[in-house]
Amino acid sequence: MQYGAKRVLDINLSQVRKMFEQASPTAINLALGEPDFDTPPHIIEALKDALTMGETHYSQNKGLPELRKAIVQKLKKDNNINTTMDDIIVTVGASEALYSSINALINPGDDVLIPDPGFLSYQEVVKIAGANAIPVKTYPENGFKTTIKDVENSLTENTKAIIINSPCNPTGAVIEKEDVKAISDLADDKDIIIISDEIYEKIIYDKKHYSFQAYTDNAITINGFSKSYAMTGLRIGYLSAIPEMIDEILKIHQYNVACVDTPTQIAATDALVKSQQCVTDMVAEFRKRRDLVVKSLNEMGLECIRPDGAFYVFFKCDNPDEFIQKALKEDVVLVNGNAFGDMGEGYIRLSYAQSYDNLERAMRRLKKIVEN
Repeated sequence: MQYGAKRVLDINLSQVRKMFEQASPTAINLALGEPDFDTPPHIIEALKDALTMGETHYSQNKGLPELRKAIVQKLKKDNNINTTMDDIIVTVGASEALYSSINALINPGDDVLIPDPGFLSYQEVVKIAGANAIPVKTYPENGFKTTIKDVENSLTENTKAIIINSPCNPTGAVIEKEDVKAISDLADDKDIIIISDEIYEKIIYDKKHYSFQAYTDNAITINGFSKSYAMTGLRIGYLSAIPEMIDEILKIHQYNVACVDTPTQIAATDALVKSQQCVTDMVAEFRKRRDLVVKSLNEMGLECIRPDGAFYVFFKCDNPDEFIQKALKEDVVLVNGNAFGDMGEGYIRLSYAQSYDNLERAMRRLKKIVEN
């Protein structure tokens, strides 16, 4: 008997998780995109206080009003996005925001542009919706940054939406302001929805982040708390869009998860309204780690571009499969770049969301492989 529904038969499970499960308990895991930092104490205290006070009941489907108000203020201050509480939905991580948006707004047979290389969930979520994932190829010569020309080269007559991720997983590339504006203009001209995954927005080094929704109403801003506040296990994110889109997305959200758990929403509110020093400190540490890894890899002859954001390095390798297997034997876990699209062929993704000491140890192990 065939149990799988047709729409999921060709869905692939995550290669990142596969590599994680292959690793020994003592391995240095440079595969998972999870900050190694503890959730800041004031956020944990807010979570504990919420539980103690009995805040364990449903919230509104869209989320707690006080959290949505804080998100509105954050979007205005950080992203130049003018919105209202009614135009925000609090979601189970950025992943649910992506899933709900795609399934609410995309029809079977539509074409959705996705970054290549890009986060592996994009293609699979588009496929689940019965739509076609069309790669937008980005190139190492341009630091893998998505440009207006890349998007124009990928357009089809049936393009309904484009998913964009800046800073980007797996490359750490940050889109330039002129391209954000040009792609926004293109979305207006051709009535295309931009689904902007901005989960790494705060983890940015020598560049500035620009949001598409600041330039067009044809954009959905997706963000969350997992990366910036080391809250991966608490599963909370949000999306912002115009009412016409929010009304449709809410239908998927309501009948899928109803709402995010209330104590976590209270903790997330504290994350936004209290001091942001914890974010500043974490990003400063990530910068140190990035510089260590990039310098080490380049000195080994494993060519890589210094990323402007996120916490990944995408480095070239003649035989990624062989190198990754040798790294596993040295207790270092990596991910093949081809998991992120055809343009990732010949590359390996390394996550430096590990302690500085662990990264030094991992670099010594990788150097041993190269020298042998």
